[in-house]
Amino acid sequence: MTLRVAVQMDPLESINIAGDSSFALMLAGQKRGYELYHYDVTALTLDEDNRLHTHARPVIVRPLAGDHFEVGESRRLDLGKDVDVVLMRQDPPFDMGYITATHMLERIESETLVVNNPVSVRNAPEKVFVLDFRRFMPPTLVTRSVEEARQFMTRHGAVVMKPIHGNGGKAIFRVPEGGDNLSALFEVFNQTWPEPHMLQPFLPEVSEGDKRIVLVDGEVAGAINRIPGEGEFRSNLAVGGSAEATSLTDKEREICAALGPELKRLGLIFVGIDVIGGKWLTEINVTSPTGIVAIDRFNGTDTSGMIWDAIERRLGK
Repeated sequence: MTLRVAVQMDPLESINIAGDSSFALMLAGQKRGYELYHYDVTALTLDEDNRLHTHARPVIVRPLAGDHFEVGESRRLDLGKDVDVVLMRQDPPFDMGYITATHMLERIESETLVVNNPVSVRNAPEKVFVLDFRRFMPPTLVTRSVEEARQFMTRHGAVVMKPIHGNGGKAIFRVPEGGDNLSALFEVFNQTWPEPHMLQPFLPEVSEGDKRIVLVDGEVAGAINRIPGEGEFRSNLAVGGSAEATSLTDKEREICAALGPELKRLGLIFVGIDVIGGKWLTEINVTSPTGIVAIDRFNGTDTSGMIWDAIERRLGK
């Protein structure tokens, strides 16, 4: 089967192919005979006839660091007519540029499958969508008020504070029980971000790892445990964490069973959830989830293949 696939992502020159999930998806799609195109989100144009176009380059990828792709001449594609699938894979931040791109891609949903569904991505930012499943979360406060935060700390002790639209473990701070740096952090956060911020009790179990579980069309595909690096409490691989093989606890299976049907209903085909201590759900990653390369390396699985199988089913192929 041949699918025409346009991949909306960051520059190919900048990726680390050893762990990049988008690159893994492209390799797997190419192996199936798909035609691949690459474009940057800034190239999207909605014309006077309400047609969504982009200038994209046909691309061939290969697992050879430093020589991992070659591109052809740029061509103008009508994303509603000229391709079967758009992979929306550019990295956050989840800002107005990102949101506007989802509005533009929404215009082609009756013609072309966009993965993940742009409406659902827009309505499900990582640290907001997860609040629909508070029964699995640690106590969580969303606020711009330092006074509310102090009251929260009185109840829960040391906390972790993070921007609600942050990504990759960036700008996450541990505030000790005394709250000595809380006011200063709120000054910086409130000046930097217009939206409220998220606070949760510091979970000592994070030293044992933060589990990334990938779900494909609502079904568990696999998981890795991410261990914080030396002198760190953050376990994200982007900030020096390391990965190890793992299995799911009964509670994690319960969480996945609760989330799965809703993810599938919303057209969120490729999702990564984060769980600490085998029981605390902290994020539902839908914008540009990662982790499949490490999962497949440890488990001998083919998560990219599972994602393409799910896409083909959605297309009725």
